[in-house]
Amino acid sequence: MDEEFRSLVDRVRGESGGSAAYERLIATVDQGELAAVLIEPERPLWAREIAAFRLGVAGDRRAFESLILLLNHRDPERCVTAAYALAKLGDPRTARAAAALATNELRTAYALHPVRLLTALRAPESVPALIKTLRPLLSPHNPYGRVATACIEGLGELGDKQAVEVLNEALAHPRLARSAAWALRRIQAGRGR
Repeated sequence: MDEEFRSLVDRVRGESGGSAAYERLIATVDQGELAAVLIEPERPLWAREIAAFRLGVAGDRRAFESLILLLNHRDPERCVTAAYALAKLGDPRTARAAAALATNELRTAYALHPVRLLTALRAPESVPALIKTLRPLLSPHNPYGRVATACIEGLGELGDKQAVEVLNEALAHPRLARSAAWALRRIQAGRGR
């Protein structure tokens, strides 16, 4: 059992009440049974999360829609689990969906994990989406400093020169200046892609 799965099962044990259904979802090796959980009516969220996670890390694309919904959940722990499984899933739709979530200005409060996922994916959509997400966060008194920092760190990791302009703008913001300087040094040193 990998660490992310162990964390998931420990977290949802309380929600499930340690039920027989919980034990079955943890133990089954039948991907068809797991996929059925995702579409059966009245299944609790914890059951859908276990099934989607297990299918996702196994590379079963039937988990994609459920994992994207979980990536956009208000509970950060569910977002972390979904991002991990989506990174393992290998579905070509993932980067486009993560970019749509990250750049939705109405959902900026929930953009942290889509931003981190875009960095991990290193997809063609990643740099443009991180730049688009970061720009509005450079306004004074923006409450989403963690999201802005994650964008900056992601751009530094990806090392694409397209990010230089927005990172130079970020240098003017005291809370972001250190991260922006680090990201610019990485890009200038050619340490990204």
